[in-house]
Amino acid sequence: MIETLDQVYHHDEMAKEQNRSPDERLKFHQEKSAPLMTELKAWLEARLEDKTVEPNSGLGKAIRYMLKHWAPLTLFLRFAGAPLDNNLCERSLKMVVLHRKNSLFYKTTLGAFVGDLFMTLIYTCREMGVNPFDYLTTLLRHHQELSKDPRRWLPWN
Repeated sequence: MIETLDQVYHHDEMAKEQNRSPDERLKFHQEKSAPLMTELKAWLEARLEDKTVEPNSGLGKAIRYMLKHWAPLTLFLRFAGAPLDNNLCERSLKMVVLHRKNSLFYKTTLGAFVGDLFMTLIYTCREMGVNPFDYLTTLLRHHQELSKDPRRWLPWN
């Protein structure tokens, strides 16, 4: 199973390296990855049907989950531009969850406000491709100019 998914991700990496358009990437995956995914689905179903995997085991639950969500998991074979996974969303949410957890320890409302402000700046920097540490250091070095014209010092500027 892991080797099959590794091949699918390899195909996606090849499509990116070749700068294929979303439509070309879709056709490429339909040609190269669809047969692999069809074999994988048959293999998963066989494991449950011939009872070589206990349905309530960790592997059995994972197989049932994959089969139950097969249509959304294989969206990249039907829609141009669909990603293979949702790792981008997961990474975005991870910062929010960590911040929420850490914010339990703020002693004052002002402390929470400052923490939220820095979280927003750091996240915005990452989204804009700016190094958050370098950005915040630059703000500190140029604090007088910053106070005169804050808009000029936004991460996208």
